Amino acid sequence: MAGFNVNARRFDPYKNFKFRVKWDGKYVAGVSKVGALKRTTEVVEHREGGDPSSSRKSPGRSKYEAITLERGVTHDPEFERWANKVWNYGSGLGAEVSLKDFRKDIIIELYNEAGQLAISYKVYRCWVSEFQSLPELDANANAVAIQTLKLENEGWERDYVVPEPTEKNYTEPS
Repeated sequence: MAGFNVNARRFDPYKNFKFRVKWDGKYVAGVSKVGALKRTTEVVEHREGGDPSSSRKSPGRSKYEAITLERGVTHDPEFERWANKVWNYGSGLGAEVSLKDFRKDIIIELYNEAGQLAISYKVYRCWVSEFQSLPELDANANAVAIQTLKLENEGWERDYVVPEPTEKNYTEPS
């Protein structure tokens, strides 16, 4: 199995706190949380006429759950620009939806603790089904204002071209 176990000494799984999201060839600023990539395949049960006491199972239709992105509210308008491509309030009759480009492919990258790219996923034909521009505001709170983008998608796959990083052993200077 060539290509596997490059870091045969790595014992720990990757952590979930170093990641980046990219669309339109650019990294999106400030994303602090990405929902899980989850696929569910329906089970189709059937039985043969000669064997009425048991059933067989086979895979049916697969569906991909929506992915939620969160980030602190800033002046960066990328979340809102994409959400407006699906529904742009007040844009005028016939211009409410940008049918040509409301879908985007995105890339989700996971990094190891040293900041080396470890795993990358391509998520296809995403579009914004829900956008929260501002959270509930509370003068008595002590929290970051969070924007949320919910992305419907038509599937994802791991980018196997991304190699396992060669982890370095750092030594103290002599």
